[in-house]
Amino acid sequence: QLQFVESGGGLVQPGGSLRLSCAASGFTFSIYAMSWYRQAPGKERELVAAISSRGGSTYYADSVKGRFTISRDNAKNTVNLQMNSLKPEDTAVYYCNAVVGALSNSRPAFGSWGQGTQVTVSS
Repeated sequence: QLQFVESGGGLVQPGGSLRLSCAASGFTFSIYAMSWYRQAPGKERELVAAISSRGGSTYYADSVKGRFTISRDNAKNTVNLQMNSLKPEDTAVYYCNAVVGALSNSRPAFGSWGQGTQVTVSS
């Protein structure tokens, strides 16, 4: 059964850091690129970062470049997102998914999503 379980969100002050984790199961994790998406209230879900199947290539949205780092562990079927220098505009629910296509223009490989993890950046 396909499953994504995101964790690590919370409330943090501007300038703070969080590390998100996603545990994936139900598919061959190591052959898929993986991505983190986020959705803020009233906005569409957007691609934040992506990483190739073996971790050799990454992509970041301009809004998070230099602040966020995506990584993966194929032995554990997990993908992480280290978020530093957080800003109020980073507030959103964060989701992970396997993706297909070029990293910068990747799209979800599966229609299923996890419950996401809430990140709130506020003083």
